[in-house]
Amino acid sequence: MSLVIVGSVAFDAIETPFGKTDKIVGGAGTYAGLAASYLFDQVKVIGVVGEDFGANIDIFKSRGIQTEGIEIIPGGKSFFWAGKYHNDMNSRDTLATELNVLGDFDPKIPASYQDCEYLLLGNLTPQIQIDTLNRLDNKPKLVVLDTMNFWMDVALEDLKTVLKRIDVLTINDAEARQLSGEYSLVKAAEVILAMGPKYLIIKKGEHGALLFGEGQIFAAPALPLADVFDPTGAGDAFAGGFIGYLAKIKTINFNNMKNAIIYGSALASFCVEKFGTERLQELHKDEIADRIKQFVHLSQFQLD
Repeated sequence: MSLVIVGSVAFDAIETPFGKTDKIVGGAGTYAGLAASYLFDQVKVIGVVGEDFGANIDIFKSRGIQTEGIEIIPGGKSFFWAGKYHNDMNSRDTLATELNVLGDFDPKIPASYQDCEYLLLGNLTPQIQIDTLNRLDNKPKLVVLDTMNFWMDVALEDLKTVLKRIDVLTINDAEARQLSGEYSLVKAAEVILAMGPKYLIIKKGEHGALLFGEGQIFAAPALPLADVFDPTGAGDAFAGGFIGYLAKIKTINFNNMKNAIIYGSALASFCVEKFGTERLQELHKDEIADRIKQFVHLSQFQLD
């Protein structure tokens, strides 16, 4: 039994009010894989990099993440993104996007990955997500999908096709409104769940997240942080922590998904404390346990 994550493995260059970096390792598959590895010990990543990625592959191996599914293109250059965050840290300008080898990414699933029971389809084209599902010998026990407004603009029909085949969709509030055509997030959730997913997570950044499913709604808080150094990858770390927790406990229901959202939120809260994946590479499990307690205290109350 394994958790397979399909996502970009990349280089980023990031500028925030706290400073800037040169090229550092990034990508949705990287953030999600690192986060999941703290909760589950059979994480396998599918992605593509250029020859320039070099020894950076050791970032995965140091966390016990299997990399057989990361294709290395000889002579190729890895996907590169550069961005500058505004003072509010919620908005950013993209300074450069170089698809490079990601532009021709065709996911290859090694035989050793066919034991996949938990699948996270990162934010890539809906066609890549469909191809991945088609190439698995068996349908996983749980399929979580992340997407964004761009695919709603340019590949809506493909996105609707893949939504029929997944269990959990994770998007932000603006994307939920765009996909559903409804402003109310409760009404938006009804429309989106009718498209196929059994559960919907609507991420609201510094305002937490909403979980819809089984006729129920759960509102998870976000942990107030004094400093946010770099929000890049926080949503991917959230998704990795979420599915990593569910793979660990092996039982899928609404109550466990509530707990999974708290674990995902905890991993995301660490992610933003330093640039890139640096914080996710150096975590200790006791830190995660302490952070979970903070989330519990944040939302716990007693009525007289």
